[in-house]
Amino acid sequence: MSPRFPSVKLEPKRAYDGTRRQEQAGRTRDRIIDVAERRFLDAGYGATTVAAVATDAGVSADMIYKSFGGKAGLVRAIRARALQGEGAEPAETRSDRLHERALSGRKIIEGWGTLTAEVAPRVAPILLLVRAAALSDPEGATLLAEMDDDRLRRMTSNARRLRDGGHLRSGVTVAQAADVLWTYSAPELYELLVSRRGWSAKRYGRFVADAMIDALL
Repeated sequence: MSPRFPSVKLEPKRAYDGTRRQEQAGRTRDRIIDVAERRFLDAGYGATTVAAVATDAGVSADMIYKSFGGKAGLVRAIRARALQGEGAEPAETRSDRLHERALSGRKIIEGWGTLTAEVAPRVAPILLLVRAAALSDPEGATLLAEMDDDRLRRMTSNARRLRDGGHLRSGVTVAQAADVLWTYSAPELYELLVSRRGWSAKRYGRFVADAMIDALL
């Protein structure tokens, strides 16, 4: 007589939960960026190491190099997140929609002023950090040139849209308008008026909008 064995009910294999893993990876990435931002702003670019960021974030330095490519990549990630502003929709997308809504030139630039008040406190400190690093660090100098060029490209696109919408004052070229927009989006202006003169972000945003309106429309 053959022995009898209790039947075993086999549980179906769980499907691979890719969504959960992606969410966890996103939280880890955010934590690394948070730690890196604090480190950079507290200690400066040169004194901050990938190893220190990794230790504070509870990950390996190798993971940071693979995910971000090193310190410069961390700064790029901090800046990219800062430029998104508040909420789910990135500030850049909201800026583009101001043109799509067929608003007047004044309303478009006033909208930019509102976005400036939202984004500048987030992004200006990291841009000023890069400016300081550029004085003594070749990698910092490369980052500064890269970010300046990227900001100029964005401002040139905004200037072109103002022209195409018929908003620019007669005689103002796209290049001239881009220089104005580039100047009033500079972190140095934020440093002067907010960091050093104590202006609120809201007052700063209104000033930027009024100055651009006077110069361009």
